[in-house]
Amino acid sequence: MAIPNVKRFRPFCPTCNENFTVMAVLPTDANVNDYLTDVVARHDHKAYQEAKQQHFKVRVGQQKQKKAK
Repeated sequence: MAIPNVKRFRPFCPTCNENFTVMAVLPTDANVNDYLTDVVARHDHKAYQEAKQQHFKVRVGQQKQKKAK
Protein backbone atom coordinates (compact mmCIF):
# COMPACT_ATOMS: atom_id res chain seq x y z
CA MET A 1 0.00 0.00 0.00
CA ALA A 2 1.41 3.37 -1.03
CA ILE A 3 1.57 6.52 1.05
CA PRO A 4 -0.86 8.89 -0.71
CA ASN A 5 0.95 12.22 -0.23
CA VAL A 6 4.50 11.19 -1.14
CA LYS A 7 5.90 13.15 -4.06
CA ARG A 8 8.74 11.96 -6.28
CA PHE A 9 11.35 14.49 -7.38
CA ARG A 10 14.23 13.99 -9.83
CA PRO A 11 16.72 16.81 -9.17
CA PHE A 12 19.89 17.17 -11.27
CA CYS A 13 23.26 17.03 -9.54
CA PRO A 14 25.88 19.09 -11.44
CA THR A 15 28.76 17.25 -9.74
CA CYS A 16 27.56 13.77 -10.81
CA ASN A 17 26.02 15.06 -14.08
CA GLU A 18 23.00 12.85 -13.41
CA ASN A 19 19.47 12.97 -12.06
CA PHE A 20 18.63 11.09 -8.89
CA THR A 21 15.30 10.24 -7.27
CA VAL A 22 14.09 11.76 -4.01
CA MET A 23 10.78 10.80 -2.46
CA ALA A 24 9.44 13.14 0.22
CA VAL A 25 6.32 14.29 2.03
CA LEU A 26 6.39 18.09 2.13
CA PRO A 27 4.10 20.40 4.10
CA THR A 28 1.60 22.38 2.02
CA ASP A 29 3.32 25.71 2.69
CA ALA A 30 6.85 24.47 1.88
CA ASN A 31 8.85 25.98 -0.96
CA VAL A 32 9.72 23.08 -3.29
CA ASN A 33 12.58 24.89 -5.05
CA ASP A 34 14.32 25.67 -1.76
CA TYR A 35 13.89 22.07 -0.64
CA LEU A 36 15.36 20.67 -3.88
CA THR A 37 18.30 23.08 -3.69
CA ASP A 38 19.02 21.81 -0.18
CA VAL A 39 18.70 18.17 -1.32
CA VAL A 40 21.23 18.67 -4.12
CA ALA A 41 23.62 20.35 -1.66
CA ARG A 42 23.35 17.37 0.74
CA HIS A 43 23.59 14.73 -2.03
CA ASP A 44 26.30 12.10 -1.34
CA HIS A 45 28.07 11.73 -4.70
CA LYS A 46 30.41 8.91 -3.67
CA ALA A 47 27.67 6.70 -2.23
CA TYR A 48 25.46 7.32 -5.28
CA GLN A 49 28.22 6.28 -7.72
CA GLU A 50 29.09 3.18 -5.65
CA ALA A 51 25.42 2.13 -5.55
CA LYS A 52 25.20 2.48 -9.33
CA GLN A 53 28.33 0.35 -9.78
CA GLN A 54 26.96 -2.39 -7.50
CA HIS A 55 23.64 -2.37 -9.34
CA PHE A 56 25.17 -3.02 -12.77
CA LYS A 57 28.04 -5.22 -11.58
CA VAL A 58 28.05 -8.73 -13.06
CA ARG A 59 29.12 -11.35 -10.59
CA VAL A 60 31.71 -13.98 -11.51
CA GLY A 61 29.98 -17.05 -12.93
CA GLN A 62 26.95 -15.09 -14.11
CA GLN A 63 28.32 -14.15 -17.52
CA LYS A 64 26.83 -15.83 -20.56
CA GLN A 65 28.68 -18.93 -21.59
CA LYS A 66 29.46 -19.43 -25.28
CA LYS A 67 28.42 -22.77 -26.72
CA ALA A 68 31.24 -24.76 -28.30
CA LYS A 69 30.29 -26.30 -31.63
